[in-house]
Amino acid sequence: MSAILLAQQVLNGLLDGVYYLLIALGLSLIFSLGGIVNLAHGAFYAIGAYLTLVLSPYLGFGGSFVAAPVTVALLGVVIERTLFRRFYRSDPILSLLMTFGLAMVAEQGLRMIFGAAPLSYSIPPWLRGQVFLGSFIYSFYRVVLLGIAAACIAGLWLLLQKTSFGRVVRAGVQNPDMVGALGISLQPYMSAVAALGIGLAGLAGVLLAPIYSIHPAMGQEIITPAFVVVVIGGLGSFWGVVAAALLVGLVKGVMVGIGYSAASTAAIYLLMLLVLLFRPRGLFGERILRFE
Repeated sequence: MSAILLAQQVLNGLLDGVYYLLIALGLSLIFSLGGIVNLAHGAFYAIGAYLTLVLSPYLGFGGSFVAAPVTVALLGVVIERTLFRRFYRSDPILSLLMTFGLAMVAEQGLRMIFGAAPLSYSIPPWLRGQVFLGSFIYSFYRVVLLGIAAACIAGLWLLLQKTSFGRVVRAGVQNPDMVGALGISLQPYMSAVAALGIGLAGLAGVLLAPIYSIHPAMGQEIITPAFVVVVIGGLGSFWGVVAAALLVGLVKGVMVGIGYSAASTAAIYLLMLLVLLFRPRGLFGERILRFE
């Protein structure tokens, strides 16, 4: 296989890692602060993709790019206030079962509304075309997607590191009892974190809608790799999740590039196993005190 084709497959793998990252960051934030293992996170990704289909005829892709994630984020706030809050102090297995049921309800709801058959959404004309770097050719839309993802990562990092909101969230992750002793309630912050994390999942759905087929079970397909990224990176570690997503994407892309596409998914699970054998908390994981 030529070096150019290998480079294209590696970039495609990194693209997969990027949208795993958009899902995994929300998963990590919600679990780290609230102790909720959100198995329904993939369902919000699917809802974002379907909202793109629904809103684009009225708003265009640019309008859907803004409106769909915001709508999904608002839905996340409703879910957090009506469901998640009931399980912050409960046995984690209860929240696991609740979010599993929520994922099933969301998937069946999408199937009832839109049908079981896969739907497609075309890349907007103004985002079509190719990028040429000598003999290297790559999709312009995929380059834009990588740029948007990088901007989201930078924005989230600035929010968590450089604002008072971020300081409270990071303190709540590390020592929620101390935050409570200072008279700061973490529940309003959990609503914001849920909106942020679930909104990122909706954004991933919008961005991937023109690339992959849209179907009710698409959330189930992405949630497992996203959990793999969280486990490899380490709970509570922002850059750990980023590094893990890029590493997973790189491994997947290389496997496809060298002709072992059938084993590419198995390779990322093997990678997780190796990391857990030598670093059970993940690459950059820290000890997390559960939100009480």
